[in-house]
Amino acid sequence: MPAIFYLLLFILGSSTLATCQELPLSPKNNPSDINLLESETSKMSWFMVKDSIEIKIGDIHTKISKEKDRTSIITTVVMQQSASKWIDSTIVSTKNFAPIYHSSFNQQRDMVLKFDEKITGYYLDKRTNTRTQISEEADKPFFDSNFYPQLIRLLPLKNGYSNSISIFDYNPKSKIGVITATILNTEISAIKHNGELKQIWKVETTDEISKNTAINTYYIDISTRKTLKQEIDISGRKMIMKLVE
Repeated sequence: MPAIFYLLLFILGSSTLATCQELPLSPKNNPSDINLLESETSKMSWFMVKDSIEIKIGDIHTKISKEKDRTSIITTVVMQQSASKWIDSTIVSTKNFAPIYHSSFNQQRDMVLKFDEKITGYYLDKRTNTRTQISEEADKPFFDSNFYPQLIRLLPLKNGYSNSISIFDYNPKSKIGVITATILNTEISAIKHNGELKQIWKVETTDEISKNTAINTYYIDISTRKTLKQEIDISGRKMIMKLVE
């Protein structure tokens, strides 16, 4: 899902960072609480911010189905000015969130990834009608790049918490393979949500998908671990996603 956010920013709008520990988070180094992830559906409203004015551009619907062995996450993005939908599907192992499957379908491209001993699948660029067969190997464990925003809210968050996360992302126009997402800082704070003051973890992150130029800020309810709001800041532009239900 982060890749969709960045892609939309460039469409609508047109350093390497130190990590805190040597061993990044991965399915083999995973301190997250799997019990915090539950089957649920949610909806977030998506806004672009221009001159301090929030302009709604769409809705993001997420369905999480947690089973004994597998957990699936289906995200559907419905844009205000488009009849087509953006649909991302991710399947991970419930035990340690190791990736199993990832597909992404939108107006610009289709992509399917299957994670086994090799990472296989295809990438179809619909603008050029170019289909690329995917066959990649990884020399270290990783999470799917589409899952790590979910992972963040399951971690043992506390004031000052920071870490690095190994993720796999496929983009033929950028870096392919195992890259790094970085939790820059975590602090306790409070925001108003639906008229109520909520105690939250404010978690600032970045990743190599954006070449560490985008700052993603998650506002995570301390008691429920639901993401109440997400902000993305990149190149002077800003987007906000707010939980509706």
